Amino acid sequence: MPKPPEIQLPPNLRERLAQGHPWVYRNHIPANVQLPTGTWVKLRCGPWVGYAIWDAEGPIALRIYSERHLPDPEWLLEQVRAAWELRAPLRAAGCTAFRWLFGEGDRLPGLTVDRYGDYAIAQAYSAATATLLPYLADALCECDPTLHGVVWRESDANRHIDTEPASAESQTFTPNSRLQVLAGEMPPDQLTITEHGLQFSVNLQLGQKTGLFLDQRENRRFVEQLSSGRSALNCFAYTGGFSLYALRGGATMVTSVDIGKGLAEAATTNIQLNALDSSRHEFITADCFDVLNRYVNQNQQFDLVILDPPSFAKSKQNRYAALRAYTRLNTLGIRCVAPGGLLVSSSCTSQVGPDAFREMLASAALDANQRLQIIHEAGQPLDHPVPAHFPEGRYLKFVVSRVAGVV
Repeated sequence: MPKPPEIQLPPNLRERLAQGHPWVYRNHIPANVQLPTGTWVKLRCGPWVGYAIWDAEGPIALRIYSERHLPDPEWLLEQVRAAWELRAPLRAAGCTAFRWLFGEGDRLPGLTVDRYGDYAIAQAYSAATATLLPYLADALCECDPTLHGVVWRESDANRHIDTEPASAESQTFTPNSRLQVLAGEMPPDQLTITEHGLQFSVNLQLGQKTGLFLDQRENRRFVEQLSSGRSALNCFAYTGGFSLYALRGGATMVTSVDIGKGLAEAATTNIQLNALDSSRHEFITADCFDVLNRYVNQNQQFDLVILDPPSFAKSKQNRYAALRAYTRLNTLGIRCVAPGGLLVSSSCTSQVGPDAFREMLASAALDANQRLQIIHEAGQPLDHPVPAHFPEGRYLKFVVSRVAGVV
């Protein structure tokens, strides 16, 4: 392998780089540096040394992969195996769908891999990291020879993009095809996966995020524990993930709401797969804000209200608009909670941190003339790890509160 070009970085980056932050923005690069996308680079910042891959476009010029040596296939396999071992508890629990690689969280910036049954779905969030996909596919197959196929899926610019590495928010790279085979065979259109004993039908070809948001897995199970004897309203229900857990948990009635076409049928399929009581479930295909407004006007309330909206902010410029939208949504949600009932509120945007999210909930409670008692708070599960030196990777907020009147 030829000797990589070297770039000297500004001294003020030294502490952040030494802590392990994986990005170098373009405005920190000398103006005369021009390299082909996908070039490996050796970085120096005082005594610190690192190895990164270069992107010719986008705000993130360099993604740092190693401080030991120039990454090679053996090094890549080492990272893939480490991530595989970290997910061992999920496999032991019988979960057949999980995030195998979480980009920066698993020391492979700009790359993610989701495992669905016998297939791995890889995504790259820049043109440079896409050049690593063939080597990544080889490493995945060597780590787990039972894989039937590894495919590359273009970045999903739709709902829950913040569930990907934060770098995905600022990238515009789009592969030529929606799904491309990297190794083995193309997955079938429909697969059935198992999650904590529940079965879900997922579509790896057409489904937005396949039909199941993996990062909410443990939060869905927590909702199950709260559901016995309660009526539940699940807003932004998608294909009914939270609804299925609520039904299995003993909810007396579950109302799912989402505006997406075909989602009611998908949720019904999932309910039938698990032989759950469909008479205790209804799906309303409509705008969630409109439905909540109608329930408020009709004074219709539920014992458990679940709010899991899409990301309201893809960039810092949208942050304040997002907070306003979250406040409005949660105000309506709180007004639909019966006295002493529970509000489950989540946010998947990295632009709103945990502290700001709790402050938003307090404001929403004030607008609803109620008070909230936070009884549970969670972030991402173990297959979405957050490095201590990379707070940008902490995007998911999940807060359960008891709604209590003013005393």
